Amino acid sequence: MEYLKVIAFTHHHIDLKSLGKLVICDQSLDSRLKNIQTELPVSEIFYIGTCNRVEFVFLTKEKTDKEFVTRFLTVLDMGLPPEFMERFLDNVTVYENEEAFNHLLRTSCSLESLVVGEKEILAQIRKAYENCRDAGFTGDYMRMIMERVVKTAKEVYTHTNISKNPVSVVSLAYRKLKELNMCGNSRVLIIGAGETNQNIAKYLNKHKYSNFSIFNRTLSKAESLAGELNGKAYPLEALENFTEGFDVIITCTGSTEAIINEALYAKLLNGDTGKKVIVDLAIPNDVASAVIHNNPVHYIEVESLKEVARKNIQERYSELVHAEEIIGNNITEFFTVLKQRRIELAMQDVPRKIKEIKNTALNGVFADEISQMDEASREVLERVMNYMEKKCISVPMIMAKEILVKES
Repeated sequence: MEYLKVIAFTHHHIDLKSLGKLVICDQSLDSRLKNIQTELPVSEIFYIGTCNRVEFVFLTKEKTDKEFVTRFLTVLDMGLPPEFMERFLDNVTVYENEEAFNHLLRTSCSLESLVVGEKEILAQIRKAYENCRDAGFTGDYMRMIMERVVKTAKEVYTHTNISKNPVSVVSLAYRKLKELNMCGNSRVLIIGAGETNQNIAKYLNKHKYSNFSIFNRTLSKAESLAGELNGKAYPLEALENFTEGFDVIITCTGSTEAIINEALYAKLLNGDTGKKVIVDLAIPNDVASAVIHNNPVHYIEVESLKEVARKNIQERYSELVHAEEIIGNNITEFFTVLKQRRIELAMQDVPRKIKEIKNTALNGVFADEISQMDEASREVLERVMNYMEKKCISVPMIMAKEILVKES
């Protein structure tokens, strides 16, 4: 585990608006990670971007000091102004080796989340890993790490009450929305058809809201969500010409720039002067700050939900202790699993070598003697040799693992 590293930028140290400048859009993720692997000694890597964290999980022999992190951010080429680069370098958290593994486990179990107990983070980490795995950025070591991450999180969610009556950013946003007592026929614009908006839409649909217009870059995803809500689907660019009005905007996209600026907001209002509701769960925010300052709106964003989240942590403190125990046990177990895997890799040529020896014996050294046997004798010899081959392959592996377990 000595090469596992995590570079983390989170809500604990950086305000969410600034954090948004580090978010990498899907379209440029592959090229940026390729740059990292080309320019730096990083063998495996995946990127996690959620509503309150941007993290890079990777393997390197390098010490991840400030100089390394500076090179890392420079190679990422995020176009950060010097003042932001310094701010991020001053507020980055770097984890190495076992500490990095512990952090990854805590994060997957939601112990590092804005809202402790929300299960979405595990799904987000798995998806982030799978995307990078499918693109070829991770290998066998990260596969083992993620298997243990998933196992640990499932144990925590199963054997503690940390997620009992689960509270998530989405559910907190819905509570705020519910406090405004909007009527069921309120006109709701949903911008983005990703997991966050799908979840909040389910809350609204369950509570009899019925007037939905869904906008998304990929129209088929908007159509899928619209089908569930009995709403209308539009491509994202259709926002420019939407004139049917709205009462609520719910937005969460992966855009690195504001989707709704003052000009677009004025078009959407279409002359309406009433107070509107905006739920903006994107990081960085999808709604330009000028829209909020210059118009009458009830504005709900991730940053505003922090106080409720702090109370949530206090209520779940006893469960945190239990969760920490489960994490500690899994770290201990994983060291043994890791050693076993190293033995497997070290001995992976054994089966091939034994097969070669068997074939040499049958077809070379003892070929003449075997050719003089009757068919029944040759069949018996073949079965004996196959049996010996299996035992010669399995016994050394089993003995090595037993020795390892005794030493542990």
